[in-house]
Amino acid sequence: MAALSGGRPPAAGSRVAVLGATGCVGRCVSAALAREGHEVLAVARRGGPSVADHVFAALDVAAVPTAELAELFTRHGVRTVVNVTGGWGTTEEEMRYAHITLVDRLLAALGRMEEPPRLVHVGSIHEYGPVPEPLSIGEDLDPRPATMYAKTKLAGSQLVLDSTRAGRTDGLVLRAVNVCGPRTTRASFLGAVVARLRAADADNPVTLRVADARRDFIDVRDLAEAVVLAVASPATGQVVNIGRGEASAMRELVDLLVAASGLPPEAIEVEDGPIASKGGGWTLADIRLAGDLLGWKPRIPLAEAMRATWETPAD
Repeated sequence: MAALSGGRPPAAGSRVAVLGATGCVGRCVSAALAREGHEVLAVARRGGPSVADHVFAALDVAAVPTAELAELFTRHGVRTVVNVTGGWGTTEEEMRYAHITLVDRLLAALGRMEEPPRLVHVGSIHEYGPVPEPLSIGEDLDPRPATMYAKTKLAGSQLVLDSTRAGRTDGLVLRAVNVCGPRTTRASFLGAVVARLRAADADNPVTLRVADARRDFIDVRDLAEAVVLAVASPATGQVVNIGRGEASAMRELVDLLVAASGLPPEAIEVEDGPIASKGGGWTLADIRLAGDLLGWKPRIPLAEAMRATWETPAD
């Protein structure tokens, strides 16, 4: 097998495969890569209008034979693979399939190639597990995930790191905080709030339960810019946190969404109460390494991000 491409970042105009290209993050990453001059190979189980501007391959990466996946990447001259697959599965089986099996098969496919592409893997801040307020989460924190979502996400990221550190893969792991902005998935808290607000009016008011929690949120467009910089970076074998570096009150985020909706006050009642969480009640990412290593920092204010969350809901 040929030498890996560490230290040889792809030039603008190279082909980048985006796995999970039809999701909230995948759409935004694909568009950002295209704006920088990259050619995008969009990979997802199902196509649609969101991938009309890119070359599209319909397949389930976790199920396709590794030889077939390697041949797809080779045939299209893929220089970098960006993995933004995964989701908020409801069962352990679903989460293991999406977060571990898929990554394992992807790495096996890359290992079959004569010139393995670089891999940028987007993980989750929840991989670190719950942390006490006011701790800022740095990349040197020993992960202790508590939920099945966080445990399986960590296992997938660890597969990438192990392969990279063994010299089999040129890879970088980005651990992203909670995402908001255009097409935020309905499976998330904010996406669910948007769906409920759209069904509300003065005659049919909605009651929103909001946890007394503070979490780091980032606009998906800022995350996409971080991915683009990671594609072009020579950095390998590391974890890099991507977030705003701020812990925002969930009540503040909901208030911003309500303001963006323009609904009258009598259409909404907000009450305090516990809600289900994939992570903990407090998240605050230390993002200094992202600035030092990638030259990245968030730029979209939360108010603008919440407006985009409201104005461009999930399909």
